[in-house]
Amino acid sequence: MARQRPVGTITRGTTNPNRLRRCDRWIAGPQGWRLRRATTPPVVVDLGYGASPITAVELHDRLRRVRPDVEVVGIEIDPDRVAAGRPLERAGLTFRLGGFEVPLDGGTRPTVVRAFNVLRQYAEGDVADAWALVQARLAPDGLLVDGTCDEIGRRASWVAVDASGPLSLTISLRMGGLEQPSDVAERLPKSLIHRNVPGEPVHAFLTDLDDAWARSAPQSSWGARQRFLAMCDDVRRRWPLLDGPSRWRLGEVTVDWSAVAPTTR
Repeated sequence: MARQRPVGTITRGTTNPNRLRRCDRWIAGPQGWRLRRATTPPVVVDLGYGASPITAVELHDRLRRVRPDVEVVGIEIDPDRVAAGRPLERAGLTFRLGGFEVPLDGGTRPTVVRAFNVLRQYAEGDVADAWALVQARLAPDGLLVDGTCDEIGRRASWVAVDASGPLSLTISLRMGGLEQPSDVAERLPKSLIHRNVPGEPVHAFLTDLDDAWARSAPQSSWGARQRFLAMCDDVRRRWPLLDGPSRWRLGEVTVDWSAVAPTTR
């Protein structure tokens, strides 16, 4: 049987060490139960890791603190990028050619698929089909994390998607030097970035974050962290936030997808 052609297109491949630390911290933290619950070594895929395999190496380092037997597989559609990763393979870390079809041996189903800065380079209309391909491959309790961040990981956002559909939107920001939370707007996932306009729920959410950030300015006397905490405490009165102070302290806030999902048009 002929090998299936990888599904997707080659991305620009830009990456940097520690670029995805915010998302890794979230996978290892609030989503760590998915790894711990697995009855066999969980498989986590770094899909479209780019020109450097460093993000897959870092992901493996971080997740094996949660589950020492975790297996991380870096998947890239570019053969040269796969070849660049092969010298770094070790127990629990491998690299292979592929795309959104998520090719794994023996019908293995991944517990987490992290696809960062991949769909950003696609059309908005391509997102649903890409999600569906990955969703069909997920293990029970499996999760697709579709996200975007800036070049050094100071501003990031991601959508969590399970077999039933999107669950949440997370925004994670470096608090030092933060002017306003909506600075993340240009790093929204592809499913939302073109919806940041008046009349769309995600625009209303970012606007409310900015307003609450402004109202919380007096808390900055005790530091940006206290201001961020106050902002989130304000916003949770109007929006279905799914996390609490332990995550807000990290500059991270997660809202239920139903509250920010694009309007149909």
